[in-house]
Amino acid sequence: MLYPLMTLNDGTEIVHSEMKEDGRVIVKIETPDEKIGFKSADCWLPDYKWENIVGYSAEEQRYLKNLVESMAHLILEFSQTGGFENASNF
Repeated sequence: MLYPLMTLNDGTEIVHSEMKEDGRVIVKIETPDEKIGFKSADCWLPDYKWENIVGYSAEEQRYLKNLVESMAHLILEFSQTGGFENASNF
């Protein structure tokens, strides 16, 4: 199952999985793009392994990596509590 985390001003959607038995969580990122449909990337936490990067420039990748790294502790917590909405009692 994937849980919504945030939507950025440019339409980028960031979601994450529940924590797997091995302690890993996948973060999936998609941004609408007029030329290719969607840019996308996946990041496995807690080891920050990026894969399946499609369409993002080097600058965009740096931004997304910094964003995920700055929120990793929250994503890992939310992955164990049913996502942000359950963690924050909404």
